[in-house]
Amino acid sequence: MTKTNRRTVLLGATALLATPSVLRAQEYTAESFGGVTGPTETRRNTSSFHRIDWRDHFNSLGAGIIIADTTSRALHYWSGDGSDYRLYPTSVPMTDELTRRGYSEIVRKQEGPSWTPTANMRERDPTLPIRMEGGEPGNPLGTHAMYLDWPAYLIHGTHDTRKIGRRSSSGCIGLYNEKIAELYALTAIGTQVRLI
Repeated sequence: MTKTNRRTVLLGATALLATPSVLRAQEYTAESFGGVTGPTETRRNTSSFHRIDWRDHFNSLGAGIIIADTTSRALHYWSGDGSDYRLYPTSVPMTDELTRRGYSEIVRKQEGPSWTPTANMRERDPTLPIRMEGGEPGNPLGTHAMYLDWPAYLIHGTHDTRKIGRRSSSGCIGLYNEKIAELYALTAIGTQVRLI
């Protein structure tokens, strides 16, 4: 075989091997990622998000619902009237011991939140500051925070985008700053929350 023929064969083989992946990727449409599906339908996108239904977790929408799924590392949001559904990638707690599961609600919201590490965080890392004001470089709460009725548990942004999709938090649920800003604007005080 000549050099040109080998190259042609290699490129052809590579294209042939890639074809099933390309076809699978084409199965996912915009509707797969954002469209609301029925309560019995489960969908997965390429990030392993599981499509869930709020009715499996709450009796009514109330002021709205947030379900943070620590397994698929996704946050699901439904508006109080059910017309708006959003799905966001998140960071989740580093260990199961740091993960609190159950029902809560949004009790407070803060733009430019200050951060005070808990005693347990400072014990794990004594170099942490006593407090960081909102807007300071390195503030792990990012640009917006929504506080749960559990002390020291929040849904907040992060400046460190490497954390999203990973077990990287000390108990909170983290979102990209632009996504927490979007969710913050949609979410009312009293929104029901469940961490699963």
